[in-house]
Amino acid sequence: MLLKGKCAVVTGAGKGIGRAIALKLAEQGANIVINYRSSEKEAEEVVQAIEEAGGAAFAVKADVSKFDEAEKLIKGAQEKFGRVDILVNNAGITKDTLLLRMKEEDFDSVISVNLKGCFNCVKHVSPIMLKQKSGRIINISSVIGLVGNAGQANYAASKAGIIGLTKSVAKELGSRGITVNAVAPGFIETDMTDVLSDKIKESMQDSIPLKRLGKTSDVAEAVAFLASEGASYITGQVINVDGGMVV
Repeated sequence: MLLKGKCAVVTGAGKGIGRAIALKLAEQGANIVINYRSSEKEAEEVVQAIEEAGGAAFAVKADVSKFDEAEKLIKGAQEKFGRVDILVNNAGITKDTLLLRMKEEDFDSVISVNLKGCFNCVKHVSPIMLKQKSGRIINISSVIGLVGNAGQANYAASKAGIIGLTKSVAKELGSRGITVNAVAPGFIETDMTDVLSDKIKESMQDSIPLKRLGKTSDVAEAVAFLASEGASYITGQVINVDGGMVV
């Protein structure tokens, strides 16, 4: 139980990668705060799964793109468990379309949730971690933030922004024992990839040296490592979990 007694806040944890991260951190002994915006049923199912396994968890509805709601989320976690040791900024959305067709609101909403939401949570958790003189902040970026992708200018910009935010905050908070890192997943099997045709999936796999799509558990394992004491001398880094896709 490497994380026994620790409190972890995972945003967008009702399903997909966030769900896998929450379950993995709980398996390591952490108390989990499950954040969701609209998937209440799924979030409560994650809480139930953690509690049935002997862990502690509760769900908090909050739109992290809103400064005050992000504050409520972080303060609620501190009130419930007395501290906040781990923050995983996973909440994100996509509104893919080519630049010439992209509406202003398509760009603004993706930046607001993916990048501003990350900032909001980091902003509110920082005073808590500074007082504790310890903490782990793990931001979920994407390989798309490193290499770009046609039809995803908004998403790529948001995920690239997360990398810049990660590196800057790592420099600001490092002297107080707080590490800040990013994980950049590649093609991961989630609800979003389930709707793709077999032909498209095969094309994806052909572009990956390991010749398979990633699993949500692959991302969760990387996050769990960065949250552990074993990663205490790693900060300001971006770890790609992409099967070698952007080598």
